[in-house]
Amino acid sequence: MTNVHIPVLLNEIIGFIKDDYKTVFDGTFGGGGHTKEILERFKNIKIIAVDVDDNALKIGEELEELYQGRLIIRKANFKDIDAVLANLQIDKVDFLLADLGISSNLLEDGERGFSFMKDGPLDMRMDKSLEKDAEYYVNNLSLKELEHVFKTYGEEPRAHQIAKKIIEERKKSTIKSTGRLTEIILSVSRKGRRVHPATLIFQALRILVNKETEALKDFLIKGIGCLNKGGRMAVISFHSIEDRIVKTFFRDSEKQGIIKILTKKPVVPDYKEIRANRRARSAKLRVAEIIS
Repeated sequence: MTNVHIPVLLNEIIGFIKDDYKTVFDGTFGGGGHTKEILERFKNIKIIAVDVDDNALKIGEELEELYQGRLIIRKANFKDIDAVLANLQIDKVDFLLADLGISSNLLEDGERGFSFMKDGPLDMRMDKSLEKDAEYYVNNLSLKELEHVFKTYGEEPRAHQIAKKIIEERKKSTIKSTGRLTEIILSVSRKGRRVHPATLIFQALRILVNKETEALKDFLIKGIGCLNKGGRMAVISFHSIEDRIVKTFFRDSEKQGIIKILTKKPVVPDYKEIRANRRARSAKLRVAEIIS
């Protein structure tokens, strides 16, 4: 079977699942790590899992065969949870999981264009059927638009300088590869910071291409309505933009008497997990329970 990636905050997620839960919705199947472990530990649980990445779906289909009758895998964006469940004639579920981190499999595949560590096409589409990829936005957005994207989705302090350099370089020739974009970023913002200078720009473009913040907001709103009373929603975020959205939504929903927040402060990986899986270092888990 295809290798299943290392799931982040796995034991913490398991700890929030009640023994009497029957149905779980995994909105970001990815490499299948969380789903597989939940199926192994809770023999009475059935999981509906979705992803938009075809490679993730292949892993899902293999797991589907292994856990016949207990796993249903579908190609869908997690924001469409209501439509997925309706199509399966499932009214509500007991546990919702969204791991917003990008799958290790996507980062390691240079042809997908997600990593500045591997040269490849400037793509970044999780769903390959999307019309516009990162190359389109890098070469067509105005200076003001690029700067806005880098500030809003990347919180990049040198957003203006990097956007300006991109505009200058694309006049010479179309920017088509992750390698060339990384070189442009490095010419403006040299190494020396705690994180690689290209990190926030690539993050911003990925969020833009896949409309990730819009999808997250939709998922949170719809997800609440798809949970049984006593059911729980668990969201793992990897940067402050996502975490703020989840924190604000949970806080507002608690004020309305809809949920109870179970994590007053986000749960983060311990030192042992970070040593074993460096990509876990920025993960934050927030969990809430439906009370009405």
